[in-house]
Amino acid sequence: MSEYQYYEFQAIDRRLGEKEMQELRGYSSRARITATSFVNEYSFGSFKGNADVWMEKYFDGYLYSANWGTHVLQLRLPAKLLSAETAQLYCQDDPASVREKSGNVILTFRSEEEGGGEWVDADGLLSSILPIRDDLARGDLRSLYLAWLLCVQEGDLDDDHLEPPVPANLGELSGPLSSLAEFLRIDSDLLDVAEEASPRIRSDSSDRREMSDWVASLPAKEKDELLLRLMDGGDAHLGTELCSRFRRTRSGRSPVAESPRRTVAALRSAAEDRELTRRDEAARKVAEEFASRKREAALVRERHLDAVAGRVPELWKTVDDLIATKLPKNYDAAVLHLVDLRDLATRHGTQADFAERIAAVRDAQSRKPSFIDRLNRIGL
Repeated sequence: MSEYQYYEFQAIDRRLGEKEMQELRGYSSRARITATSFVNEYSFGSFKGNADVWMEKYFDGYLYSANWGTHVLQLRLPAKLLSAETAQLYCQDDPASVREKSGNVILTFRSEEEGGGEWVDADGLLSSILPIRDDLARGDLRSLYLAWLLCVQEGDLDDDHLEPPVPANLGELSGPLSSLAEFLRIDSDLLDVAEEASPRIRSDSSDRREMSDWVASLPAKEKDELLLRLMDGGDAHLGTELCSRFRRTRSGRSPVAESPRRTVAALRSAAEDRELTRRDEAARKVAEEFASRKREAALVRERHLDAVAGRVPELWKTVDDLIATKLPKNYDAAVLHLVDLRDLATRHGTQADFAERIAAVRDAQSRKPSFIDRLNRIGL
């Protein structure tokens, strides 16, 4: 099996400078490097950089895929938008972990599949997942819960370990969240069980009047500082930060559902039960479809026999004529007619007459091994 590795890094909050791009070029002469990305594929050799260091120094998103079954995703966010404490409720160890560096929180998700062997076109995959970074900044923790489910699935948590708070709307994953679940290979039965404790909350647009009242309530000094930060242009997350603060103050709004916390053992057991039920249902549907096709085939067969029931002498003569041609395709046609004659004999209770006629045919055509072989294959 040939080796294949895909590395992609993306910078979102700021563009890389020329010096930084030159530093990256020093690690690879063939990588695609821009002010916002580094992409390289390896069929031979390996990546010479350190992904963890690069995420701390240059980038906000990183995706790795290898055809032996390893998938890795890293996301970097400012700690003021997602605290390490919140992330650690869901990411406690491999395969989902969190670390804090220089005012940023860096999440690492790792999925391993033994055997691997698949070739995955990962080009563009990181871009399809990256919007969850903005979701996290706005307080949507569904991606963190998916990472926790990965820990459950991989057996890294004790049976009596309690699940973290369950985010709302797990049953309505967005495109980026679905891409994440697929990339991490989250078991669909486990996800279905998990979402049972996740309420559905309609995410309507913020009431502008309510937002206006909240802004008006801010102290004048604080608003002046916010305006200065906006004018400086160095804070790419100012709008997200303010929206998050506003949503936290709204009555009855919370990104996390208050529901009874289940154990890892309970989730696994429920997922196993769901898998068995799903397989039983699938087997039942297959059996029903098979029986339906069998009934339809029987009806078609009966209609065909009805159509030829009055032509028995003609069919015997046609059989003799087809055999006489000594052509393989006509042997096949003759055998089909003989099957019709056999089934008509069974229908009319004349099996003994048919047996006598077919024995005579076999005796007369004993020097035609190709034809006799055809009779043997269908039991005539």
